[in-house]
Amino acid sequence: MEIELLGNKLNPSVIVIGVFHGDEPQGNYLIRMYFENNNKTSLLMLPCLNKYGFENNKRTNKNGVDLNRNFPTKNWTSGELGDYYGGKLPSSEEETKFVISLIDKYKPKAILSLHSPYKVVNYDGGASGDGKKLAEKISEIINYPVEENIGYPTPGSFGTWAGIEKDIPIITLELDENETIEKLKNPIFKIFKMLENY
Repeated sequence: MEIELLGNKLNPSVIVIGVFHGDEPQGNYLIRMYFENNNKTSLLMLPCLNKYGFENNKRTNKNGVDLNRNFPTKNWTSGELGDYYGGKLPSSEEETKFVISLIDKYKPKAILSLHSPYKVVNYDGGASGDGKKLAEKISEIINYPVEENIGYPTPGSFGTWAGIEKDIPIITLELDENETIEKLKNPIFKIFKMLENY
């Protein structure tokens, strides 16, 4: 399985991830458009984690697993088969293993994960308040509210694993699914630029 990485592959302090869920494609387009004009970026950018889901407009990967429920958290559960299925085992999926290996290799200071559709800046991690502070900076740019809790249980989520359990500030930026990429481009590019200096 080939997962494309763009940007700083030597010593990035921030990682940006698009398309955990294949039916949330905005991150792929925005990351690629940004990189076209900023190929010397200090960010490490992963435009499309879930290639199968992206190509088939499905939330899950080729094995029917929700990658954002497949991380080895204390609260992991396989759950029911369906859009939120956590897999047979935690970290059972190649995509999950790939992300874990990236975090272990680079030990980023922060991570931005692009999702949709809720129009909120959700954060996890940063015991000293770094996650919340970063979320507030992003909120000022995109004008979405900051939410510590997404409002429903997310066992096995990336935010819980990397944010709460590893204490890396994680921003889950939930984009407006009804907004065009052209309109999202300006605020998202400003966020990327801000993260280059994080």
